[in-house]
Amino acid sequence: MLKNGRRFFLRLCLALLACLGQSLAHAQFDKTPWPRSQATPAIDLVDLHGQHWTGAALKGRVVVLNFWATWCGPCKEEMPSLQALHKDPSPGPSDARPAVVIGINVKETPSTVRRFMAAQHLDLPVVLDPQGDLTRQWGVRIYPTTVLIGPDGRARWRVVGDLDWNGPIARAWLKDLQALPATSQSASK
Repeated sequence: MLKNGRRFFLRLCLALLACLGQSLAHAQFDKTPWPRSQATPAIDLVDLHGQHWTGAALKGRVVVLNFWATWCGPCKEEMPSLQALHKDPSPGPSDARPAVVIGINVKETPSTVRRFMAAQHLDLPVVLDPQGDLTRQWGVRIYPTTVLIGPDGRARWRVVGDLDWNGPIARAWLKDLQALPATSQSASK
């Protein structure tokens, strides 16, 4: 009987390890609140298409600011879902202003980024950060990192790692952000 008990216990442990391994394999991101004590850096960006993006122009919109590089495997995996979000940016109520996706490419040449974008059929706005200045301002150390900015212009969340931005988890986060007021009073909540 003791032998059967040990076998059962061993099988149970193996099953638990298998389940844990599966859940860890799918836990590819870490979402943390933006530190309240850390100011949101000013947004004043020009993308590869010549579009100028400022904090004032983005007021009232949720912004998905994604830091990435063409050599980064998880960044490449995440790009199709960011493109899908760019094409269908309104996961919230029909009266909500759609989210804006802006990619920040880190330390690569315009030609490298354009080739990558063309090969992957991507047309979301991408800003170049050739010296890594924006990356430092936003405290990014790992790629991909995405900063979610509320309609009040305040950074709310930092997501490190790749995520399906078109999936239910990310869409729920964006919907929650879209429900926030576009006034700075929400920053005190």
